[in-house]
Amino acid sequence: MKTKTIRQVVTFKASPHVVYEALMDSRKHSRFTGDIASISRKIGGKFKAYGDYIEGVNLELMPDEKIVQSWRANDWPEGHYSRVSFLLKKLDKGTQLTFAQSDVPEDFYEDISQGWHDFYWTPMKEMFKE
Repeated sequence: MKTKTIRQVVTFKASPHVVYEALMDSRKHSRFTGDIASISRKIGGKFKAYGDYIEGVNLELMPDEKIVQSWRANDWPEGHYSRVSFLLKKLDKGTQLTFAQSDVPEDFYEDISQGWHDFYWTPMKEMFKE
């Protein structure tokens, strides 16, 4: 299967701590996505988001700095996982998030790439305005 890598850089008007918590706290994650999320805060712990559409395992966690996870959508080929990383860098007025997702099945690349904007970055920015 051919795969591709998504690379995106997003800036938020929130501290690295607030951004990290939005991604890793089940309740806050559910709030900005509008759907159920269950997220372990331990390395090796599992997570689910958007109901059962997204699932994976935490591979590396550095609070307020870095999240690395195995990640898959439930409509991907059975057993295929990508690898996502969120790197958080403090800016004068917020946080720069550098995102990468490798091993995305080529047939899903466009939808997944746009999905990060539509279902993560945009609603997170809205939540941080509150």
